[in-house]
This record gives sequence, C-alpha cells and structure tokens, in this order.
Amino acid sequence: MRPATRLHRFLLTLLLTGGGLLLVAAVAHREGGRRALAQQSQQATQQLALHAQALNQRIERYRMLPRLLAINPDVRRGASGPADAAMRQQLNLRLEQANRSTRASTLTLTDADGIAVAASNWQTPGSNVGEDYSFRPYVQQALREGEGRFYGIGVTTGVPGYFLSEAVRDDAGHAIGVVVIKIELDAIQQAWPADGDTVLVSDAHDVVFLASRAAWRYRVLAPLDAATRTELADTRQYEGQALQPVAVQALRAPGGGELLRIDQPPMPGRWLWQRAPVDGTDWTLHLLHDAAPVAVAARQWATIAGASWLALAFVLLFLQQRLRLGALRRRSRLELETLVRQHAEELRTAQDGLVAAAQEADTGLSRRLAHLPQGVVIIDADLRIVAWNARYIELFRFPPDLVQVGTPIEDVFRYNARRGLLGPGPVEDAIQRRLGHLRSGKPHMRESEKEDGTVLEIRGNPLPEGGFVTSYADITSYKTTARELRSLADSLERRIAERTADLEQARRDAEAANRYKGRFVASAVHDLLQPLNAARMFLSALRGRLHDGGVGDNGMPADDVPGSGLRASEARELADSIDGALAAQDGILASLLDISRLESGTLQTDVRDFALGPLLDALAREAGVLAAARGLRLDAVATRAWVRSDATLLRRILQNFLSNAVRYTPRGRIAIGCRRVGDALRIEVHDTGPGIPPGRQHEIFEEFRRLDDGIASERGAGLGLAIVDRIARLLGHRIGLRSRPGVGSVFSVTVPLGVAGTDAPPAAPAATHADEDSPLHGCRVWCIDDDPRVCEATRALLQRWRCAVDFAGGGDDAIAAAPALPPPALVLLDVQLGTLDGPALYDRLAAHWPLPPLVILVSAAHDDTLRGLADARGWGCLRKPVRAPALRALMTQLLLRRG
Repeated sequence: MRPATRLHRFLLTLLLTGGGLLLVAAVAHREGGRRALAQQSQQATQQLALHAQALNQRIERYRMLPRLLAINPDVRRGASGPADAAMRQQLNLRLEQANRSTRASTLTLTDADGIAVAASNWQTPGSNVGEDYSFRPYVQQALREGEGRFYGIGVTTGVPGYFLSEAVRDDAGHAIGVVVIKIELDAIQQAWPADGDTVLVSDAHDVVFLASRAAWRYRVLAPLDAATRTELADTRQYEGQALQPVAVQALRAPGGGELLRIDQPPMPGRWLWQRAPVDGTDWTLHLLHDAAPVAVAARQWATIAGASWLALAFVLLFLQQRLRLGALRRRSRLELETLVRQHAEELRTAQDGLVAAAQEADTGLSRRLAHLPQGVVIIDADLRIVAWNARYIELFRFPPDLVQVGTPIEDVFRYNARRGLLGPGPVEDAIQRRLGHLRSGKPHMRESEKEDGTVLEIRGNPLPEGGFVTSYADITSYKTTARELRSLADSLERRIAERTADLEQARRDAEAANRYKGRFVASAVHDLLQPLNAARMFLSALRGRLHDGGVGDNGMPADDVPGSGLRASEARELADSIDGALAAQDGILASLLDISRLESGTLQTDVRDFALGPLLDALAREAGVLAAARGLRLDAVATRAWVRSDATLLRRILQNFLSNAVRYTPRGRIAIGCRRVGDALRIEVHDTGPGIPPGRQHEIFEEFRRLDDGIASERGAGLGLAIVDRIARLLGHRIGLRSRPGVGSVFSVTVPLGVAGTDAPPAAPAATHADEDSPLHGCRVWCIDDDPRVCEATRALLQRWRCAVDFAGGGDDAIAAAPALPPPALVLLDVQLGTLDGPALYDRLAAHWPLPPLVILVSAAHDDTLRGLADARGWGCLRKPVRAPALRALMTQLLLRRG
C-alpha cells in the first residue's frame, strides 16, 4: 500500500472517530438532560400537589364559621340596624368566643355600608370596631354575590391574612351585613422548608404574597399595568410594600414546568419552575427547584457515552488489524481448497442419500424413522403408503401383511374402523372425512383416546410434491400428570378460598369486637359515673350544711349531728374522707377512659408553641399543697422557655410524675425544673423517695403495676405511668427514668423547643361567692337526667343554693311537663337519655318556651365534638362526675353574661 493511501486512511479513521465522539456526546448530553429534567419536573409536580392540598385544607376548615354566624339570630339583629351598648357587647363577646374556639386571627361583623359593628378584637388597641371596610373586595363580593375571598394586609392591624366573608341576610333575603373571618397563613408558610426548594404563592396579578424565603415576598412575576396598580391602591391590598419585579428568562419547557434563568436577586441561577393552581381561589402555587443536578446528569451521560464510543472504536481498530494480518497470506489458496472439499463432500452425501432412499423404498420400513419415539407413516399424492416405522405398527398392532409399500391408506382406515378406533357414527363418513382432509393438503393436530385409555397426539403435515406425513405420539402419561396437577390445583384453590374466608371472618370478628369494646367502655364509664355524680351532688349538699354551722333547727348545739352521735367536726372529716374516696374513684375511671381512647386512637392532639413557665408554676402550686400536707418541700425552678407540644397532654404527664413523687416520698424534698438538650428541652421531676430497683424500672410503665413501698392508703390503680407512656408515644416525646434505690428517682420527658411568641395564657374565670346577691337566688332551673338518683341529688344541691327547681326527671317526663310548667331560665341537660339525645330533646322542648333558656350540657363522655357543639350554640359543658364548685361557677357565669 502506498504511503499516500495509508495516510488518507489514517486521517479518515481519525476523522470518523473524532466526529462520532462529538456526535455521541452531544446526543447523550441532550438525552441525559432531558430525562433528568423530566424526572425533576415529575417530583416537583408531586410536591406542588401536596403543598396545594395542605393550603386548601387550611382555608376550608374555616369556611363554615362565617356561614354559621351569618344565620345566628343575634348576629342578624346586630347587622340589621343600630344596636344598643348591651347588644354590641353581646356580639363582641360571641365573636371573641367563636374566634377563640377556632383559633383564627379575627372575626368581624359589618353592616351593609361596610362599617364594623362588632369584632373579636374589640378589647385590643387596634380594634376593628367602627372601621370602614367598604372599599375591601371581600365586603363588596359578599354584598353582591353572598360570599367573598380576599388576601391582603390588614388596614387596622397591619398583619396580612386571608379574608373569608359571608353575607348576613334578613327574612326577605336582602344583604344587611357581612361576617368576615381573617385567617393568618403564617403556619403554612413556616411549615415550608427554609432551604432546598422554594415555595411561592401568587395572586391573580402575579404578586407573590407567601414564600418559604423572605426575599421573595411581595415580588411581582409579571409587569403590572396601570389599571392593576390603581386597583391595588384602591383596595390597599399590599399597602406599604414595594412590589419589586423579578426578571426571568425561559430556557426550556419540560412537561408541566419551565427551565428558567434568573440573573438578579433574590435567587440568581438556573431553576426548574413548576406551577399549579390552588382550588377555590385565583392563586397559583409555584415551586423553584435547583436545576444544577440536570446539568450534572447531562455531563455524566455525555462522559459515559464518549468513553463508550472511544472504547468501541479502539476495539474495532484492534480487531481490524488482527484480521488483516491473518488474511494477507493464505486467502486465495485456502478458499479454493475449502470450496473443492465442500463440493466433493456434498456430492458424496447426495449419492449416498439416493442409494439409501432407493433401498428403503423397496421395503417401506425407513431406518431414518426408526429412532423417532412417535409412530410415523408417509403417503404419496395418490394416498398410498410409501414409508413407515416400527413404532407405527406397534401403536396400532397392525398384522404383518396389512402395511406394505403401495397399500392405500383407505384400507388402513377401514381396518381401524372395524376395531372401533374411528369413534362413533357412520363408518363411511369417518373414512371419507379423513381422506378429504389428506387430499386438501392442510396441516392438522388433534388428540384421540383409545378404548384401553391410551391417548395419542396426531399431527399431519403435507409434503411439497404431494402426499402427507402423519405422526402418532403416545401422550398418556403427560395427560395423566396434567389431570393430577389440575386436580391438585383445584384442591389448593379450594383450600386457599377456605382459608381466605376464615381470615376475612376473623378480621370482621376482630373489628366487631373492637367496636363492641369501644361501646362497652363508653357505656360502662357512663353507668359508673352516674351514681358517682349523684354521690357528689349529695355530698356537696351535706358539706354545705355542715360548713354552715349546723344540720337543723332543733335546738341542738352547732357542733352536734342529730341522731348520729357525731360532732360536726367529725362529720366534716367523714365528708372529706368520702370526697377523697370519690376523687380517687374519679381518677381511676378517668385513667381507664384515657387508656381506652389511647388504644382506639380517638384521642386528638393540639400541638402548638406555648410558654412552659406558667404550666410549671400551676403544677407546682397544685402539688405544693399535697406535698406540704405530707411534710415535704416542693421546689420549682422558673423558666422562660417555649416548647412545642399539646399543653393539656403534657400537663397530664407532669401531673402523674408529681403525684407519684408525693405518694412515694416519705420525707425530704421534690423538685421540678427543666434543662436544654440540643434542640429540645428535658423537663425533670426529682424526688428523695426509696428509688426503683433496675429490674422493675420497665415494669412500672405497664398497666396495674405498682410499687409496694408507697403510702398504702393512697396507692393508685397502677395506670398513671402506663398513660404517661402512651401519651408520650402519641406526641413523639421521650420518657426518661434515672433511679437509685435508697437515694431517689428522676422522671423526665423530652419535648421539642418552640418559637417564642406573644400569646398569653387565658385568664382564669373569676371565682364566685355565695352571698345574698347571688344570681342563683330564685333562678328557675330544670334538671333533665335519666338517673333518678342524679335528679334527686341535683335538686337538693340547687335548692341549697336557693334555686327554684321546677322539674327534675327524665326526657319523656320533661316533654310531658313542658306545656304546663313555667319556662326555665337555665336547663341542666344530660346528653345520654336512654333512647333520646339531649340536644335533640332540647329542640323539642324549646318549641314550648317563648325565650331560649341557658343550657349546660352534662356528659360522661370525653368528646371534643360535644364541647364544640356546646360552644357553637353558646351553651356550657361539664363532664361527669360534676363538682359542685364548678357547676356553681358556670351557672353564675352564664347568668351574669346574659345579664
């Protein structure tokens, strides 16, 4: 080969290798980037759906409150015209109470001119009362369409929020006012991740008002025209905020999103921008995902493809070189010799085949067919036998002189027909049908079962020059095995179906047992609390008589109890002992109910950030009284920490720690305090009790497990720490225990730190005193309960407070007495009245009364839904067993509130 030709070939190879490398790398870079971008876009779409669902649920949970308030008679009267001071005060209190229950920002009632008549923040310096909100879109929408939605910065408070409004209509259907609830969406915004993906929410004008990064808030994603700016100024939607634009440049648009580049703050760089609408609003939810992994994936694909291409090119060049060296010397001579040998061998093989075929044609018994396991017979175009094998003769047991070269196949068919091998029906029809099939030259396959049970698989195929080849295979063993397998499969299917049915029945029985258990626990607690409630009522009346200084007007000394041989002081001690026993019984029943609610998963939690100091101070005051009575010293370490937990359930945990410490500490001191552990806070209760052996430290958290060295008269049922363990697992808190026998124990619970805020704990209601000016004097009261003992005890207690008890009985008796007796001012209403329901019974009774009375629901069930119903209707709510001071305080509070 000339040098010029060799150089040209080298340059061509180099050009093809380099060009292929660039092409493959470019295609791989594009494909890798496309796949990575599609994957990132799909993940962003799923995240957007979750964020949109959470935002929509946050808004819709408050949608029903304005509608309920809009149909309230007091709200309609307050919006219909000028209201006096008492009505405005009542409206403010109602809105304040409803707002406290729902934990919204504010509730406001405006008249038809948009002037705020009442508001839940009426006591704060920045109150909404008296403000003109007619320019706000949510007022205009509600007056025009019945309801409205609007997000903006509060003109009074300066706090942004989402406003939901509902029109208040008179009897003619005319809008006379608007009820507005303001929802702060900071909780949603704070739940978004501060790093990683950026989450934004924009309004219909592409103004970002919610963002996981503060730099994005009040940015404009599209230019605002003059009309839009005028509208924003008129509605004061973003008053005081400089709406800065964001310049973005679109690069690519994968499925459902865009690949953008931002060249200026707040976040310069390349981003995958995904959008999704928020149902029920004109908002758009945005997700900005870092597009750097897309470029990295594209480069990786390009690198891998380029390396693979170079490896393939080197392998091909190596193989080409090796093949060229081996073919240069021997190609012509070897190819000629190989070709001659092949032709000679083929000629010899063809000649031998012709000779063998000629020899076999004379006998018909083909040696080439002898090794086949099937019986084979070959016929020519005239339907005469030309060849067969021994297996064919063996299968059908033909006589030696029947099958010969040139024998018509029809003779064989007739022989088989005489033996009944062609099946039922006319013999000639069966023979002609088989002959017609052979003449048609179509392949076939079928199965035939002989009288002895042998099953043959018959296959027939036509020959190119005419004729037919038919094979007969004995598949009896295969069919038997198939039938056995089919029978076994049917048996297994039946057994699986039976086991599945048994398991399904067991699951239904377990679910039914669980439902029965819940109903049984609720019913049992209700039945157990009924006599306890009556006993508490009787005990409260008795203690009132004893503490008044006597028990009758018979002239006996004030310190003697007639007919008992007891002094008044001794009677008071007995009453205090009875009260302590009932309190212990209350604690056991409450613990059993808590265990049931925790196991069934019906206990609801309210996790939020709150100050820990007031909770520890209250617990220290309550436990300090018991500790002082035992001669113990209780110290509480002050703290200003904020934690994130359920305040009620955390209080229950610490109450159990303190009560156990007081119960099991014979002398010394008890201390409660907290210390910071990383991002959490560990609240500890120290005591100088006998300590707990290491082998029993796990047992005490089980139900009905108690130590034997506590105060015998005050040992609990062994449920306190079991409840603590379950509550801690429900809240995700960690319980700790350190103890040394003879030294003392330290119980602790570790809770996450919270964000400090300005919320203050609600003030305790003012205590009421029994004096001559009490609003209970002469108050007409009805007591409706299905337990006669509760009715009798409640009547005695109320009469002790100088109430006029016109009725005390069950639900059916109340319906019968309502038309005849004077209407009550206050009703003590049990929830479970046999077959009747307390709230439903009240609706029937209210039809007989000109004015609705005050209502206090009394129930043994710990149901938050029931308390929510009472709050919505302006009723009081107490749980059995009812304590007399709590009942008196609530009755006095309701009467004073009504005026």
